[in-house]
Order: sequence, then C-alpha cells, then structure tokens
Amino acid sequence: MSTLIAFADNDGPQPRKQGYVTSTDGFDLRYAIFRSPVRPNKGSIVLLHGRNECIEKYLETVADLMDLGFDVCTFDWRGQGRSTRFFADHKRGHVDDFGQYVADLDQVFTEAFLAESRSPYFIVAHSMGALVALAAAPVMNNRIDRMVLSAPLLGLSPDWPAPGLLSVLTRGLCFFGLGMVYAGPGPRGFAALELATNRLTTDPVRFARNQAILDPEKGLGLGAATVGWLRAAIRAIGHVHSHEHMARVHIPTLMVVAGADRVVSIGAIEHYARSIRAGTLITITGARHELMQEADVFREQFLAAVEAFLPGSDG
Repeated sequence: MSTLIAFADNDGPQPRKQGYVTSTDGFDLRYAIFRSPVRPNKGSIVLLHGRNECIEKYLETVADLMDLGFDVCTFDWRGQGRSTRFFADHKRGHVDDFGQYVADLDQVFTEAFLAESRSPYFIVAHSMGALVALAAAPVMNNRIDRMVLSAPLLGLSPDWPAPGLLSVLTRGLCFFGLGMVYAGPGPRGFAALELATNRLTTDPVRFARNQAILDPEKGLGLGAATVGWLRAAIRAIGHVHSHEHMARVHIPTLMVVAGADRVVSIGAIEHYARSIRAGTLITITGARHELMQEADVFREQFLAAVEAFLPGSDG
C-alpha cells in the first residue's frame, strides 16, 4: 500500500520501495525509493528536503531526476511529513538538536537506501537539508561521491534579526522553558502565505500546489518552527562553520545560490563555498529561495547544474 498522499495536479512516479525505518530513539521515518528506467543508470541521488517539506512536494523533481538517469532515494525528516511528530500538536515544527537529523540520515541510508538503490551515491539537498548534509559530510565522505546544495541554510538573511541577538533570544527563551512555543506567525505556516508576498517562489502554479500539500489541516504540513528548532538551527550553523568541521568536508560540493533569496544568507553561502576544500558556487539570478519549486526559467538552470556536476557511471 502506498504511503504517498494524492493531491490534484501532483502526479508523479510510484516508488519501487517505500516504508518506514524506526530510529534508535523511536521515531518512524517514512522513506521512498524511485528507480529510473533510463539506461545507462547514473547512480542514486539522496534527495534531502528543507524544513516543512515532504516526499509529495518533490514528486515533480523526482521525475526530472529520474529522467536524467538517476534513482532517487528520499525520506521525511523526523517531526514532519508522515514521519513521527514531536508533539500531540502536529503543527509545531520542532527538533531538539540537528544531530538527530544527522543520525536519521545515516540510519535511513544504511538500512533502506543501500539495499534498494544503485551506486554511486550523490546528495541533492535544499535549505535545512543542505545544512544537515554538510553536518553529516565527515561521516559520509566515503559513501557520497558529490553533493549539490540548493540555497543551503548557512545563515539567515538580513531580513532576520542580527545573528548574535537571535542567538541570545533563543537561548534565553529555551532556558525559561519556552522552547516549544512558535517562533513565527503560528500554526498555519506556509498555508497562510500569499503569492505576492511569499519569499519562496515566483511560480503561481507550484505555489498553489505546495500550499495544498502543506496545509497543516491535511496532515503533511507544519506551522511555524518552534523557538527550540530555531535554537538548534543556529547551533548547527555555528558547528558547520567551525574551521575543524570545514576541514573535514572532503566531498566535492556545488552550492547553488538563489539570487533573490530573502530566507537564507547569500553571503554566508558564498563564504562557505570558498572556504571548504572542494567547494564550487553558482548563482541563479532572480530566483527565490526554493529553486526546485521555482518558475521553469530558474528551475531548469538548477537541473542543468545538477546534470553537469554529477558524473554518471558507465552503466
């Protein structure tokens, strides 16, 4: 039985294998593996979502990557999609520590992806997922050949409060037991946004489709992140920026900047790409944060970058 939820205008390929992996601390993590019919096969892409995303949101992208000759392996992070949530209030986007995401990636990769997909393995990751990929890179060095990171969460845009102030505020709120409260506008999250003012995409069709998929009332979407999630993200950003950690990132990595991004820091991405051993950077001018959900004129540039950067196998 399929674990994928059907939505209008969101047709996509059916997984070859799907199910759940149970984490060591009891979270059920939903995964899906899609097998490309294209020959020769180029290997497998591990597709890592951002915050408040799920497998259903990426079916169009999965189909495109399959057309390029890649198998696609993907899963819902703990606390979102159809993986186990943290609270009875399923709308609160939370995680205690980004190390939990890293552990989940390692476990799902080992227990599900290795058995059902074809090597070599690559990562394509967006935003929060890209931050997790970088955090996990030292332990994935011998398993992942290359990574493409879309608008990685390596710092927040200048529209947010100053990083130092935000760190102090979130630390203080967590100290006083307020880590579970919403850090943003509340329980509706993305579903409450309007196309004209959203910072994620300029594409009206994909925007409307994703709003339907991520409506928290329909069971897949989240509301705003909690203060605890934001605190965990700030700590993870600091961790991957340490000189010791950057020196251990050996996987050739392409970072793709959305030129009109107002969610993450463009400057932080540029600095990171220059600082790691095998970093490369391109900018897609005019694109908003969600490159894989953007208008075709931007999205096609991203897919072309993926195809050019990820080498294929000999079959």
